[in-house]
Amino acid sequence: MRVRGSLSPARITDLLEDATIPIRLACRTPEDNLWMCSLWYRLERTEAVDERANGETDDRWRLRCATAASADIVTFLEADPRVAFEVSTNEPPYAGVRGRGAVSIDPDPEKETLRDLLERYLGDTESQLAGKLLDDDREEVTITIEPAMVYGWDFAERMADVEATDSS
Repeated sequence: MRVRGSLSPARITDLLEDATIPIRLACRTPEDNLWMCSLWYRLERTEAVDERANGETDDRWRLRCATAASADIVTFLEADPRVAFEVSTNEPPYAGVRGRGAVSIDPDPEKETLRDLLERYLGDTESQLAGKLLDDDREEVTITIEPAMVYGWDFAERMADVEATDSS
């Protein structure tokens, strides 16, 4: 994966691990229209051998999302697995990661990815929403995003005199 922008690869992975902001996933429909979808995600670190560095390992990662097997986004991604994505803060000072890559879609009959995401975003699986999503009759899939290029940014320095506004 190629990394660009003002954030180091380590800072990018820290931001993606720490932020509980939905990922915005962009793709194309089979009619070649653009489509955007917000999903919960989690970063999954993988260790890969970098052949250019004489067999040294480097830190690699991918992003995992969950959704219903019947969701429109699944149909769109099956037709064209290329995506763009963004995870960015909604309050100043702004920071985030954007990129592009490809996805794979796998059945998740035990809803393992969904359970992980419910824990990550809601803290547990005890809510009514969790119960509805984990219903035995609901078929779930895991969408795995393999980034080809990522760009990280942090505007904290240039926005040092800007306070976050309370949007509640």
